[in-house]
Order: sequence, then C-alpha cells, then structure tokens
Amino acid sequence: MSVSKTRARPTLRSVLGRGHLSVALVAVAMASISLTLLGVLALRVYADHNLHLIARSINYTVEAAVVFNDSVAATEALAVIASTEEVAQADVFDASGKLLAHWQRPETGMLSKVELELAHTLLEQPISQPIMHQGKVIGSIQLSGHGGSLLRFLLSGLAGILVCTALSTWVALYLARRMLRGITGPLHSLAKVAHAVRSGRAFDRRVPPAQIAELDSLGNDFNALLDELEAWQFHLQSENETLAHQATHDSLTGLPNRSFFEGRLIRALRSAAKLNERVAVLFLDSDRFKDINDSFGHAAGDAVLVALAQRVRVQLREEDLVARLGGDEFAILLTPLHKIEDAQRIADKILASMDTPIMLPGNTQVLTSLSIGIAVYPDHGTTPGTLLNAADAAMYQAKRLSQGGQHMAGSVPAALIHQRRS
Repeated sequence: MSVSKTRARPTLRSVLGRGHLSVALVAVAMASISLTLLGVLALRVYADHNLHLIARSINYTVEAAVVFNDSVAATEALAVIASTEEVAQADVFDASGKLLAHWQRPETGMLSKVELELAHTLLEQPISQPIMHQGKVIGSIQLSGHGGSLLRFLLSGLAGILVCTALSTWVALYLARRMLRGITGPLHSLAKVAHAVRSGRAFDRRVPPAQIAELDSLGNDFNALLDELEAWQFHLQSENETLAHQATHDSLTGLPNRSFFEGRLIRALRSAAKLNERVAVLFLDSDRFKDINDSFGHAAGDAVLVALAQRVRVQLREEDLVARLGGDEFAILLTPLHKIEDAQRIADKILASMDTPIMLPGNTQVLTSLSIGIAVYPDHGTTPGTLLNAADAAMYQAKRLSQGGQHMAGSVPAALIHQRRS
C-alpha cells in the first residue's frame, strides 16, 4: 500500500523572496557576461593594434641586421623588444623567406600554457609586416600575441562578477524583505484577524492600516465586513438574551418565573447537601388580590403585583431570589440560611412593608397584606417538591390563623397539609 506524503505549501514570503533573488542574480549574471564579452572584444582590438605597434618597433630595430643578413644581431634585437611586450612568438624572415631570427616566450608552467591557449582562441591570427629599406622589401616580421593581459582581464572580470553577485544578492534580499514586509505583513494581519474571528468569534478585532493601497483597501473592506458581523452578532446576542429572559422571567413584574426558581432551588439543595448548610423557602400569597382585581379591574391587579414584587425584592439579600410562581403567588429562596430566625426576620420585614398603601391607576390607594409560609431544608423536606409543598401548606396555615402573618412548617396539622383555599 502506497502512502502519499502531503507536501507543505510554500509561503508567499518564500515564493516572492526566491523570485526576487532569482531575478537579481539573473540580471547581474547577464550584465556581467555582457560586460565581459564587450571587454574581450575591446581587448582583442587593442591587442591587434598593439601587435602592429610592436611589429613596427621590431622593424626599425632589426632593419640593419636584415640588410647585412646578420642572424645573431637580428635575434638579439628581436629578443630585447619581444621579451618586454605581450608577444608569444616572433620571427624575422629575409627577402627570400628564410628564417633569420626566432624568439619564443619560454613556458613557465600551467599559467603560461593557459595564456597561450587564450591567445590562440580569442586573439587575432598572427600578424605579418614587411621590413622596408629604401623603399624596398628586404624581409618580413611575423608576431603572435600573448594572452597574459587577456587572462588578467578575465580573472578580474570573474572576480568582479562574483563581487557584484554577492552585493546584488545582499541588496536583493534586503529590498525583497523590505517589500515583503509591506505585502506579507498586512496579509498576515488579515489572516490572523480572520482566524481569530473564525475560531474565537472575536468580532471586535480589526485589521491595521497598510502602506500599499490595494492591501489597505482590502483591509478596510474586511473591517467593514467585521463591523456588519459584529452588529449582527450583537443583535443576535441581544435577541437571544431577550428570549432567554422572557423564557425564564415574568413579563409583568420582571421576576424569575417558576421554572427558573425550581432550577435554582435544585442547585441550592445540591450545594447545601455538600456543604451541610440550610436553605429556606418562603411561599407568599396576597390576601386581598382577588377582591382588588374584581373591584378595580385587571390594571389595578397588575399594579398590585408589580408593587408587591418591588417591595419584596427590596427586603432580600443580594444572593437571595424571589420569583413569581403564578397569579398572586410568590416564592423566595434564602441561601445560605445561617439561622431559622433569619428567615422569620426577613418574613417580618416583608410583612411590615405591606403597611404602606399601594397606588393604583386613577390615583386610588389600597391596602393589602401577604401570608407567608416558611420551610427549611433539611428540617421540612430534602427535595424541591417536598420543600415547596411544606412552604405552601405553611402559608395556608398562616392565612387561616391570621391574614398578614407568617407560619413555620412543621407545626401544621397533618389534616391541613394538602388543603387549598376554596
């Protein structure tokens, strides 16, 4: 079974960096090769011209030796000039073509062979120049150039190419990195913000401005899109919070509803069982709500419920919870409860707050009262249902004994536990 290996994709920075470096190296190489070729051509012309000048100088020097057919003098004169010039080989012939003098540069090693090979390959063919005396041709000179200057030129050119290549590479890398920062920097910021939005829903993140116009425009468009997404996210969050609040709270009083209260009660009992604490549940019922609602209308009944909710909430601690269970029934969760007397004290404060008349629509005032039943965990129940039932039964007992009072569960007669008001 063959296993395919996934190659890592190159980054934009590496691709652009290699591209700039390649372009710089190719440009330097082409320019260096062109300059070298032009230099070789110019040196070739110069060498040819120089050989003709050397030939004229030898012509004047060996003219007398050729006239007298003195081979020794011609050889000495030829060696004096050829040894100091860029000459590889020099020959002097008489009028009949007989070799009169010969000089050849001695080979001193590999470098000398390379110079000769360069001369034979790149320079002109050996030149031939007649030796004149009194207007007559008395012989001839044949010269072959030497490649020493050419070799030095090529070596210096090669060194220049290497230096220019190194400098160009450094400059190309510097300019490429400088330009890449302007390109990859904004793109990296854009990708980073996009990843934060996708993974962490960070709609408050924004792409910073870029120096390049196109990238800056792209960043601005992306930021505008994030503005819309953030607004939409805020709208959805607000809608969800509103729906969640409506699902768990009473629309009239703003208090939590029965479902929310029972959920909190379950968690409170679990915590109390672990920490060995007490929890109190207070069941509240309005004593005159039905009469007020029938006499003054539903608007008056709603005003009474809102006033009851406000007055009860003010009497509680910050960590306590009051909820409207339905109709004119309310429930209070006191957690943690340090002493049973604390629950009775809070119930007394709530009952006392009912002494102030409630203002109804139409500038009418009414007085009402509450009957409160108290049940404590674990004394009167260990489950939410039993605790609520005990508090409910205690509330009805308080209502039967005296309206506007409180009663603690446990002292209620068994026959009255499940009775309801008719």
